[in-house]
Amino acid sequence: MEQVAGAAERLLMDEVVSVSGLFEGSEDIAAARDLARVFLADAQAVHGLPVSERAGGAVELVVSELVTNARKYATGPCLLTLKIAGGEVEAAVWDSSPTLPILLAADPTRIGRHGLEIVTALAQSFSIHREPVGKRITTRISLTDDIGPGSRL
Repeated sequence: MEQVAGAAERLLMDEVVSVSGLFEGSEDIAAARDLARVFLADAQAVHGLPVSERAGGAVELVVSELVTNARKYATGPCLLTLKIAGGEVEAAVWDSSPTLPILLAADPTRIGRHGLEIVTALAQSFSIHREPVGKRITTRISLTDDIGPGSRL
């Protein structure tokens, strides 16, 4: 048991566990959520990492929103990469569109277009980077409910 606890501690602090998936159709949004769910379940079962229920739900929702936007607004495939390091899940989605998304101000009367608003509310960090082709949107979500000062939840 000490070996598992030691391995989990190293993964939380130093090492990286990751998975990627390439998605090309709207039906793949559910597959992206499934990839996130299985990835986090494996992080718990195989690596002994703590993953709170809140973190699991937040990662699935963030992945769903980011992949949905990539499939809706970009032509071609999108690439989802999930990494665990430093006690956080990094969810990054690359797509081929050079057009950067616009984060709209909160408006409870607006119907739709709340995806990035949801993502930024759930994540500890959010960034958009231009790539040689397209862009990459990256978020970080704490694995545990102890998300500390400065969190938006």
